[in-house]
Amino acid sequence: MTSVQIENIVGTGTLGIEVDVAVVSNDLEAYEVTYNPDNYHGLYVRLNESGPLITVYRTGKYIITGADSESELFDTKDQFLSLLNDKGILDRPEDDSFRVNNIVCTADLEYTIDLNRLSIALGLEQSEYEPEQFPGLVHRPAEHPCVILLFGSGKCVVTGAPTLDAAEEAFDYIRNRVDEVLKP
Repeated sequence: MTSVQIENIVGTGTLGIEVDVAVVSNDLEAYEVTYNPDNYHGLYVRLNESGPLITVYRTGKYIITGADSESELFDTKDQFLSLLNDKGILDRPEDDSFRVNNIVCTADLEYTIDLNRLSIALGLEQSEYEPEQFPGLVHRPAEHPCVILLFGSGKCVVTGAPTLDAAEEAFDYIRNRVDEVLKP
């Protein structure tokens, strides 16, 4: 039985203040701090070389992308808020609004699949398969808050999951549906 592998976790929060991103970009000391308003209005911060990327906006909203686990996501958030607190930008290093927005996982059915047959079996109202535009089948199951991408190789991507359990349940669902319809 194959389980899903986390590829990326995205979280969002708010600092509760407006941020002068130009000033903050000069004040922060981190592995990478990039602010180029001609290209993009957000401030990019990376606390260490291989760590998640934090994007900070003038409104105080921030997004953390590229975490490999929920613990890495929350650790990055805590380190970032502490850094802002240490620089006097925040009064306290806390954000009660921070939450996981999206977990992206991959998995493998471990056999090839006929995407044309599968798209019909899954229902055309919940599935899209246009191989001239994209090599995978896009399935939006009504029973799950995720989008599942399936490829002829049997590889799957589950995206939009709010929790790892939701991603695993979505993969179990699609594996069972594919097995019912196509298993050799």
